[in-house]
Amino acid sequence: MEVNNVVDNFQLSLSRVADSQRAIAMRAYMKNQFEFLGISAPERRKACAADIQELKTADPAQLLAIAQALWACKEREYHYLAIDILAKHWRSLRPDDSPLLLLLAQQKSWWDTVDGLTGVIGDLLRENLTGDRQIQISMDAALEHPDFWVRRIALLHQLGWRELTDVDRLFHYALALADDKEFFIRKAIGWALRDYAWHEPAAIHGFLQANQSRFSGLTLREAAKNLKKLGK
Repeated sequence: MEVNNVVDNFQLSLSRVADSQRAIAMRAYMKNQFEFLGISAPERRKACAADIQELKTADPAQLLAIAQALWACKEREYHYLAIDILAKHWRSLRPDDSPLLLLLAQQKSWWDTVDGLTGVIGDLLRENLTGDRQIQISMDAALEHPDFWVRRIALLHQLGWRELTDVDRLFHYALALADDKEFFIRKAIGWALRDYAWHEPAAIHGFLQANQSRFSGLTLREAAKNLKKLGK
């Protein structure tokens, strides 16, 4: 499988549905940080669905090489496309591929791509959980990373895990970064806690009550957002 040929095919597919006028609005929405082709997510996925499906036989090295090549393109839709590919074929990846995914997260970083990669990493780690949770050690290291986007991934990697969530880890991560001044970290702490509240609202209620003074107002508001709905 030739990476350049795969990328060329994707570029051709997206060029057919690009909209330069829509690109202006999309660029403005993302604070003019990135260039856009002007393609909505449904249009992008429809245009590339067949080519993405053909990658079902690709090995981890090929998938990651394609993702890196797409990430090198300037328009944001190519970065989203890389995440589409990884999200579709994450079962072909291995847990020890997560460092390369974290490297991608540190390039052209913003919440949109970082959170997309968080979902891929979360699926990959959840699928390979071991009894002693050793698979999550990479996230323990990520929690102390100098790049706050990597720390955000550590906070959010258990989203949707429900009964598989390592609650001690979740609470430890939240407290470890409670003093972080970064908006995206404070919001992520709240998001991670709120997500687990759907499974164990009493546990989250008790944790917030016990540690209320440790967290910012933003974190507390995000974490408690659904507790009333859940009877807490």
